[in-house]
Amino acid sequence: MTFANTIKFTALSLILAAGVAAPASAGGSNVTVEQYGRSNEVGVGQRGGHNRLTAFQSGRSNTAISIQDGHRNRAVIGQIGRGNFADSLQRGKNNITGVSQIGTGNEAITTQQGRSNAIGVIQAGDGNTADVVQKGRGNVIVVVQD
Repeated sequence: MTFANTIKFTALSLILAAGVAAPASAGGSNVTVEQYGRSNEVGVGQRGGHNRLTAFQSGRSNTAISIQDGHRNRAVIGQIGRGNFADSLQRGKNNITGVSQIGTGNEAITTQQGRSNAIGVIQAGDGNTADVVQKGRGNVIVVVQD
């Protein structure tokens, strides 16, 4: 994948995470999963109202986990490659997480607790690790690794 395509994929992931490109579901929480390849896994737990997860995985042996506890939390996880792992925990209200990983053996663990927080993790290449914890209100963290 070229650097330009990586940027396009990342931008799309972050737009979806911000809720610009995807309308809110009427009446409750929503999970959308799209997978290509083999041995990819997604685990989801949602409690509360109007939480949304979008997961896209292409390749082999990628894992995405999302736990949302609260209201109007949004997570988007996009992984292309092999052996990537993403774990997103959100507790509270109006939190946004976007994870984009392209390559092999990348790991992103994100935790949000509070209200109106945003996390963006972009990892391209192999063997990158990000572990992000955010508590409170109105915080923004962006991690970019190549």
